[in-house]
Amino acid sequence: MQALMIEAEGRTRFHVRPVPALQSGHVRVDVRHVGLCGSDLNTFKGLNPLVTLPRIPGHEIGGVVMEGEGLVPGQRVIVMPYTSCGHCTSCRCGRSNACRTNRTLGVQQDGGLAEQIVLPVDKLIPNDTLLPRHLALVEPLSVGFHAVARGRVSAGDRVVVIGCGMIGMGCVIGAVAAGAEVIAVDVGAEKVAMAQRFGAAHGVVQGPDLGAEVNRITGGDGPDIVIEAVGLPATFTQAIDLVCFAGRVVYVGYAKAPVTYQTQVFNLKELDIMGSRNAVLADFHAVIAYLERIGDAAAALITRVVPFAEAEGALPYWDAHRGDVLKIIIER
Repeated sequence: MQALMIEAEGRTRFHVRPVPALQSGHVRVDVRHVGLCGSDLNTFKGLNPLVTLPRIPGHEIGGVVMEGEGLVPGQRVIVMPYTSCGHCTSCRCGRSNACRTNRTLGVQQDGGLAEQIVLPVDKLIPNDTLLPRHLALVEPLSVGFHAVARGRVSAGDRVVVIGCGMIGMGCVIGAVAAGAEVIAVDVGAEKVAMAQRFGAAHGVVQGPDLGAEVNRITGGDGPDIVIEAVGLPATFTQAIDLVCFAGRVVYVGYAKAPVTYQTQVFNLKELDIMGSRNAVLADFHAVIAYLERIGDAAAALITRVVPFAEAEGALPYWDAHRGDVLKIIIER
């Protein structure tokens, strides 16, 4: 079968790979749609420390069941791309999304940018109601919804989301769905406008006056919750500066360089500071319900659809147009 491989930094190429064998308790999936994630782009750029090359990327996957146990051939499915050991401290407390030995598809193991993939049946969510392309939107939006859940966002909260890429959009949408007043922040005006299109009450372009503008919007209090979805040292510390006293900060981005804090602010504000990783089944179902509700409107989240045969150029294209791309989907 054909599979796209990131061979080395800045180089992608199709390879012929063996068709994966079908194991007990597993299902063979005909891969139809794969969304490219920021982690895939970082792998392509040589900036993802979790990946060894060569690697087949892709963990935002929608496909059709071919054969296997527990599902009907022809049924459309969404992939949950994480693994869990079942016995580490995270798994034992019901947070398998943060499994100590998790191996995400396309990151610690080969992913879905291939003609077929074989997966455990419990990692597949059947869905014949969403449009096929929209199946690949579920996983990245779920990561944002999970960050919202980690922040305990509820009706009446004021939430700043820093970064309106696809994960940040999931945070915006999830916070709006929870009844919060969302202030969307990004370096790009188009992404800020997209966040407002999907429910953010306010949009602010990142700049030196951000703090003053957020204070104006919140009446000088600051937001109840700040969700950081960029992964830069500057935005990590900015989240602490922006959030209100007794507020909550959620980091869903992760900085690739050390971050330096004035730690007394943690105590003076008595902050809750949380990390957020991956998503759980409840987040997937919440996103599915949301996408089912908005129907065709979800197409606005997709910047570009690239045929599978042309997938070698997809990551180079994104790298050259980073400010313009929200989501690229590879389609077979």
